[in-house]
Amino acid sequence: MTQHFKTAVFAGGCFWCTEAVFNRIEGVKQVISGYTGGFIKNPAYREVCEGTTGHAEGTKIVYDESKVSYKDLLEIFFATHNPTTLNRQGNDVGPQYRSAIFYTNEQQKAESEAFIAFLEKEQVFDNPIVTETTEFEVFYNAEENHQDYYENNKQQGYCQVIINPKLKKLEKHYKDKLK
Repeated sequence: MTQHFKTAVFAGGCFWCTEAVFNRIEGVKQVISGYTGGFIKNPAYREVCEGTTGHAEGTKIVYDESKVSYKDLLEIFFATHNPTTLNRQGNDVGPQYRSAIFYTNEQQKAESEAFIAFLEKEQVFDNPIVTETTEFEVFYNAEENHQDYYENNKQQGYCQVIINPKLKKLEKHYKDKLK
């Protein structure tokens, strides 16, 4: 059986949240937390948190397209964060927490733009979607303590209050897509 691995890059606020969500999706082989969309090389967490590097906290998702489609990933992405708040997710504020899709090819760009247009037409959200679609350039892996953060820190307050509700929503609405 041939595996067809592709890469998707999303930023939906804190990368701990996005990583925890996509790690549970059938067909997702790997999720890496990191930084993308900025203008300095090899940024550190401290620098990105200051909001001065232009980077977003993002996740690089390696997935088997024979098991999960890019459109499925888009649907889950939009269902598990707020794409209508500019440079903000909940209490996390700054350009590093923006909602963004970093497309890796023209097909991803077209699918992303079409999906956003569909959500807007159907008025899925009360406010306009501000998710940016930007061509992917480079991704810098976050420091090791940020990888698999939720799995390693489930009892931490942030995980309990912010990530757990996202995972409950995922389990409720996307049970058929879970590992």
